[in-house]
Amino acid sequence: MNPQDTPGTLGIVGAGHIAQAVARHASRAGYQVTISSRKKPAELADLASSLGERVKAGTPTEAAQTDLVLIAVHFDQIPEAVKDIDWKGRTVIDTSNAIVFPEFKPKDLGGMTSSRVNANLFPGASLVKAFNTLPAAVLASDPNVEKGKRVIFVSGDDAESKKKVLTFAKDLSFYPIDLGGLDEGGRLQEFGGALITHNLIKLK
Repeated sequence: MNPQDTPGTLGIVGAGHIAQAVARHASRAGYQVTISSRKKPAELADLASSLGERVKAGTPTEAAQTDLVLIAVHFDQIPEAVKDIDWKGRTVIDTSNAIVFPEFKPKDLGGMTSSRVNANLFPGASLVKAFNTLPAAVLASDPNVEKGKRVIFVSGDDAESKKKVLTFAKDLSFYPIDLGGLDEGGRLQEFGGALITHNLIKLK
């Protein structure tokens, strides 16, 4: 596939298991991927090359210049990870879950959904909740199963940005389901919600 034939570019802030799973799927689907973390790009180079031929290491600022930006760090680490970056006009995918450790229970966010809280960290951007309901090992496995496709839930307030993420999920061979806005949909798919950890398959 020539660079001009790729479906788009993906930037990832974070380099853990969720980030790696999506990076692999995206590279296979033809996306040019920039993965980043607190480490310098040179320190991520070996990891990036192991994730696919279209994956490169970069800085969080470089990752934020792509068509879609996936945030794949722990909920409490997001403010530090995304500060001092211009997010205006970006479509940001929030994969985080607001969890209290070691109790492993939902954080008390005063009635707000976790993505509604996170949206305030990305001024000028459109935030879409996705890729957060499945364990990393399941997310990393082939979305195409014997009888159908693995389901991904998507929530967002901006219709155009949500459409981009729905298309992205389809490109990766998942079956995306639009749950509506960040409040109603986000509450269903966030940690403690009705859809968390359910590995659902859309049958053929």
